[in-house]
Amino acid sequence: MANEIDKLQREFLEYIEIEKGSALRTVENYAHYLARFFEFGKIKNASDITDASVREFRLWLNRQSTGNNRATGETISKKTQNYYMIALRVFLKYLTKREIKSLSAERIELAKIPERSLDLISSAELTRLLNSPQGSDLKNLRDKAILELLFSTGLRVSELCSLNNDIDLSSPELSIRGKGGKVRVVFISDDAKKAVQGYLSARKDMEEALFIKVSHEGRKEKAGPLTRRSIERIVKGHAIKAGISKKVTPHVVRHSFATDLLSNGADIRSVQMMLGHANIATTQIYTHVTDKQLREVHAKFHSKR
Repeated sequence: MANEIDKLQREFLEYIEIEKGSALRTVENYAHYLARFFEFGKIKNASDITDASVREFRLWLNRQSTGNNRATGETISKKTQNYYMIALRVFLKYLTKREIKSLSAERIELAKIPERSLDLISSAELTRLLNSPQGSDLKNLRDKAILELLFSTGLRVSELCSLNNDIDLSSPELSIRGKGGKVRVVFISDDAKKAVQGYLSARKDMEEALFIKVSHEGRKEKAGPLTRRSIERIVKGHAIKAGISKKVTPHVVRHSFATDLLSNGADIRSVQMMLGHANIATTQIYTHVTDKQLREVHAKFHSKR
């Protein structure tokens, strides 16, 4: 028989999915984080969530080894631990909204984590990456369009996967439905537009997706849209081909998009909107990169009298 906390958890997950428009992946993650806490703390009712139960769970979580790190004794990262606390904090805010007595969400503090570092490639490496796909065959035309569109728009790879072949290239603007179902406008450069047009002109299939699997080098590829993993492999392959030793992913290209805008004078609010960040604090990580570039310029060119 379901207890009070099971019922509240189910209603909370339905609330963030329907009313808040959270992505299904977010709903699934919150379900996992909350279930683990409730199971550990033997939480049956909202009133069972106390400072003590949260503290004991955090101590336990901090001492857990991950599946890949048991041999080294490494524990779950502070970043991952914070995901559990964020889910619990959002749940407690929901209880407050419903006037259900429980621990205040303000009692949940996140662990301090080292400042996030960005995986970046230089402008020369970016140019080599974008120029990697050569030739007029469908695979190279597709890969060129993928890379140019990623850098032109700053799209997340999941957003790129969701595009259809009826994309309107007569306008430089493109409406994208991103995280949480939020719609934003991104912009297609002339280079990206030219690459996508060339790719679409060469297609003879009836698939709806913009980017699809392509047979090449004598191998037959089952028809269908490219997955997130497929696009990650394509980007990685061209990075290797371009002689880039760093790990390059679609998200690294997104980083390049943001830092390129800021380095050339774009204001952070505009970059936030183009990236689709809900919180400007997420966008501010890129300012550290441009600050470093400014320091290097100052050190190189400023008179040292």
